[in-house]
Amino acid sequence: MMLPEEDLTCPVCCDIFTDPVLLSCSHSFCRSCLQKCWDTGLRECPVCRKRASKVNPPSNLALKNLCEAVLQARNLAPVEDKMACDVHGEKLKLYCLTDKQPICVVCQSSKLHRSHECSPVEEAALDCKDELQLALKSLQDKLDNLKRIKKTSADVLSYIKTQALETQKRIKKQFEQLHHLLYDEESVRLAAVKKEEEERIIAMKDKVKELSAEMVSLAETISILQRELKEDSMVLLMNFKENQERSNSVHLCSENMSGVLTDMTKHLCNLKYRVWEKMLDHIDYTPVTLDPNTAHPCLILSEDLTSLYYSKQPSCCPDNPERFHISAEVVGMTVLGSGSHHWVVETGSNEDWLLGLASVSIPRNAEIAARPENGFWTLCFRDRELKAMTSPPTLLTIPKIPQQVKVQLDYNKGIVSFFDCADDTLIYAFTHTFTETLLPYFYTQSSQPLKILPEKVLITMLRQ
Repeated sequence: MMLPEEDLTCPVCCDIFTDPVLLSCSHSFCRSCLQKCWDTGLRECPVCRKRASKVNPPSNLALKNLCEAVLQARNLAPVEDKMACDVHGEKLKLYCLTDKQPICVVCQSSKLHRSHECSPVEEAALDCKDELQLALKSLQDKLDNLKRIKKTSADVLSYIKTQALETQKRIKKQFEQLHHLLYDEESVRLAAVKKEEEERIIAMKDKVKELSAEMVSLAETISILQRELKEDSMVLLMNFKENQERSNSVHLCSENMSGVLTDMTKHLCNLKYRVWEKMLDHIDYTPVTLDPNTAHPCLILSEDLTSLYYSKQPSCCPDNPERFHISAEVVGMTVLGSGSHHWVVETGSNEDWLLGLASVSIPRNAEIAARPENGFWTLCFRDRELKAMTSPPTLLTIPKIPQQVKVQLDYNKGIVSFFDCADDTLIYAFTHTFTETLLPYFYTQSSQPLKILPEKVLITMLRQ
């Protein structure tokens, strides 16, 4: 005959014993429950307060076997039996909202649940079902989001490889151009050395030829004078004037040999510097370059990242957080947080553009008005009208639409200015106290390009 379940209940947790232990006072408790009681105070029996004689009381194997049998019978019992309270045998009609478990009316009156809020099981089941449905929906949304992120991650992985290959290709192309410049300059300079060598060799050969002719003439004169010296006195005197004039008429060529050697200094002096200085005429420096990772898919950027135009066929690029997803926008790579900066944009025949600056924190996945309060300081050209994008926009009356616009920022003074490069006249200036860093900003929905123009590089020598 099996004991009633109340005799198999731990006095501490009021549930069927789990790994019961037996104290010397004959009271039994779950091992974990007893340990919790002892952790908070003296090592004594929680029921009779008799001091325990052992630190590790022995297991109550007989009671453990009975409890396991009860639990096994409970699991194998019909559903109707499971609807009854394990402790009191009453039907489970209530749901404890505190402990989140079904209880009977006797349990509600017990010390364990007396202060807890309870509700009928039917109402609790509906509430729990709704809560589980919300949790299910939330989990399903998280799963869908994870699937989307996984797909995006796969796309990004593929795009990173494509980016790396394209970047390497462009680097090689630019170095090939530099190599060609160096090879051409090397050829020119080697040819100059060869030409000077040939010219100096010809000059020296002409000089040697001239010396040889003079030597022959001089030897002939010497021979004549030697013969005259052997003649008698009268003959010598008769021919003296002629021989004297012949002797005086001999003029030797210059013996000065300076300046005949190759001018090595001319070819080698500061060679690397002079080659680099000459290469500057073929190398552009652009103060602002576009960030392709921020470009809207419909914007096509040039290989050197200095121009952009709009295409109705979007490119295949990942949906990364930095990218503009709604409007055809892109920003520059240079973060501006102090000092003065400027760059010139050639608008040409493009008739739909915005140029200027934007805060680094502007949203990339929402369409917002390009206004100073939203972090934009721009000019807009659309429908043949030029406007400063203030709040509201200011229509600008100017003699002609600029073909080249200079954007100038003085961050510390809080001024963003726009100039017509044709005559350097001011188009408009914003004043603002900047609180965060800025980025060069570009927008267009035209197939005609906007191009950031290169600047001339000047060399300054620092003398010690």
